[in-house]
Amino acid sequence: MSSDTRNVLKISGKDRVEFLQGLVTNDVIKGGLIYTALLTPQGKYLADFFLLDTGEEFLVDVDSSLTASLVQRLNMYKLRADVAIEETSLRVSNGLGETPDGAHADPRHPQLGWRSYGESDDTMDLTALRVAHTIPQSGVELTPDTYILEAGFERLNGVDFKKGCYVGQEVTARMKHKTKLRKGLVTVEISGAAPIGTEITNAGKPAGTLYSQAGTQAIAYLRFDRAKGDLNAGDARITANL
Repeated sequence: MSSDTRNVLKISGKDRVEFLQGLVTNDVIKGGLIYTALLTPQGKYLADFFLLDTGEEFLVDVDSSLTASLVQRLNMYKLRADVAIEETSLRVSNGLGETPDGAHADPRHPQLGWRSYGESDDTMDLTALRVAHTIPQSGVELTPDTYILEAGFERLNGVDFKKGCYVGQEVTARMKHKTKLRKGLVTVEISGAAPIGTEITNAGKPAGTLYSQAGTQAIAYLRFDRAKGDLNAGDARITANL
């Protein structure tokens, strides 16, 4: 079973496309299953989720720990728009291999398989694949301090730089076009183990934070200027091949 649980919301109403297009990081007009996020006006992470346009409504596939806060935030932005936001009884399934009828390829990475929505859930624990391909998870690598470009959202097809304005767009665009990222999530080699959230050091200096681990690999948030040489996270040794 997956290590996280998901809820599926439904967003309907004649203003639903315009409403979402002005809020989230990706282009909701492109259709199909998309990966996207909702940010603060300061460009920091609030929630990440999948959106599926069925033609009559959008389904929102979101981590259960984020559901209540996401609904609250969406309702705050709704104002007088003709939009209804409801919870559904749909369950999320995912898997690898050939995509079944009615399922959709995970847009973040080809190795993550497919996702579908129905009456039952049948989910796989994708932690090892997440770690191997540096795929962040809500509540672990993705926190209220996260800037989505440092979390790899451009690589994960989670942000569109041509769609126009959305909440947090100005900061995100500035990070894309005017600065070089000095920190970010990377997959590293790990010898030993340490709890999620353990500080990574280089010669005693703070170099980052250790997150999800699977076998001899882990996801780490690193300062790139301190990611060379021997790194330590508690009793574990870290090697970053940047």
